Amino acid sequence: MAGKYTPLEKYLRELVTEREVTLTFVQIEKIIGSSLPESAHELSWWEHETEGNHVNKRAWANAGWKVAEVDLKKKRARFVKG
Repeated sequence: MAGKYTPLEKYLRELVTEREVTLTFVQIEKIIGSSLPESAHELSWWEHETEGNHVNKRAWANAGWKVAEVDLKKKRARFVKG
């Protein structure tokens, strides 16, 4: 299913040798070609949940990644495989 976060899913799938990656919000916006929503500046947006309408969370989960840490002050997220 194509969607706003499909490019992020593709990006993470292509990181075959990395076990973790830290991306700034700006880097994620460049990857998806769009601005993150205001809600991305709240921790709940990043929680590992794949049900419902949370297409952002399904993108990294479908790629085999989860969010390990979010730094809202520095505007970055650390993803880990698994």
